[in-house]
Amino acid sequence: MFVCTGNTCRSSMAEGICKNLLAAEGVADVDVVSAGIYALTGAPASPEAVEALAEWGIDLSGHKARLLTPETVKDVDLVLTMASHHKKAVLEMAPEEKEKVFTLTEYAGFAGDIPDPIGKPLFFYRQYAEEIRRLCRLAMARFLAGEEKN
Repeated sequence: MFVCTGNTCRSSMAEGICKNLLAAEGVADVDVVSAGIYALTGAPASPEAVEALAEWGIDLSGHKARLLTPETVKDVDLVLTMASHHKKAVLEMAPEEKEKVFTLTEYAGFAGDIPDPIGKPLFFYRQYAEEIRRLCRLAMARFLAGEEKN
């Protein structure tokens, strides 16, 4: 599960990107979802997020935002947040799940947060989507390597 603030930009892009990467690798048994700590349930992905991913053939037009709950955190194997303040919010919501909560960058082996593109021009969505795709490739490799050990 990918988590950001509103589930209309970063986490929705990460969900779409990761699903696309998994499909390209022929991995069909991993479910990818996203949510927002302050999401307005049912809100669409931002037009810029939809356009940025459409350029790679990824369709976000049907995305509907989902509010993060303690139950959704418990129901997934891994929670990857877009920023450290999202990680903190998830851990406050479900502290017993701390072993599976990371920022996307730390899970991929780096430091830092993915900035929020909301209100910025398409250029920034493209730039952040590129970074999310790079990190998702690394995160997916780590996750799948761990899955194979089970």
